[in-house]
Amino acid sequence: MPQAHSSLLDPRGVLEIAGEDRHEFLQGLITNDARKLSPSRALYAAFLTPQGKYLHDFFLMEIGGSVLLDGERARLGDLLRRLSIYKLRSKVTLADASERFQVSAAFGDDALALLDLPAERGAARMFAGGVAYVDPRLAQLGARLLLPRSSGMAPLEALGFKRADAEVYDRLRLAAGIPDGSRDLPIEKAILLEAGFDELNGIDWEKGCYMGQELTARTKYRALIKKRLLPVRIDGAPPPPGTPILLGEQEAGEIRSGSGELALALIRLEALEEAASSGAALTAGGSRVIATKPDWARF
Repeated sequence: MPQAHSSLLDPRGVLEIAGEDRHEFLQGLITNDARKLSPSRALYAAFLTPQGKYLHDFFLMEIGGSVLLDGERARLGDLLRRLSIYKLRSKVTLADASERFQVSAAFGDDALALLDLPAERGAARMFAGGVAYVDPRLAQLGARLLLPRSSGMAPLEALGFKRADAEVYDRLRLAAGIPDGSRDLPIEKAILLEAGFDELNGIDWEKGCYMGQELTARTKYRALIKKRLLPVRIDGAPPPPGTPILLGEQEAGEIRSGSGELALALIRLEALEEAASSGAALTAGGSRVIATKPDWARF
């Protein structure tokens, strides 16, 4: 995208985690290393079941002595409840801050330069009473921002960002092959490594124990991944999420989130290899499905 654009991400909400034990509290629960979190470094992480299955993913940033968590707004209550279970005697407070802060994305060729951010995943700085940071997953997605709701998008517009519908940003995400929370990751079922969390900077393999760590590590080191979430292009009518993907008569995967001809799909790697060698087409709902491997993916 040649110009700098910004989009308000209404489906996102914010939790505030405050108190002197905030980093230690998060450290035993999330997939990334909370000790690396600072006012100049944002993180991407997930919260898993004890069996290593997906529950929530989110962004974390430090501002004013608190950790702000950018997550799915419709599911913040569930995340708050689950985190509260493990609070025990930790000196932390947990509160929904969605009425104070809004989440937005800034993207396009000039976005990071306009925000005075380096093209380094997770690089962060204070901005307009909030925080701006390079997307920790992939710098090509631009920056994410938490700004006071009282200022709206005015600070970005003052820098020359043009407003874009959230669907424009969503199509950028889909083309890059990046999952969007529970739209793409079935709750209590999805495996992080199938969705690229290793490559997308969402897991720290050196941090030690956290909820679901043992099974996540076993999946990696025993090379147990047989499926991957991939960007696909639909040749034909876009099938709805959940539509099975077929290779001939054999089920090969499933469509997840999409916008027009772009979508994400969980596909068996064996089926991808078979389709490539035989020239057979993958289909979903009668439409052809053309999968690509993102340049950031390792498999």
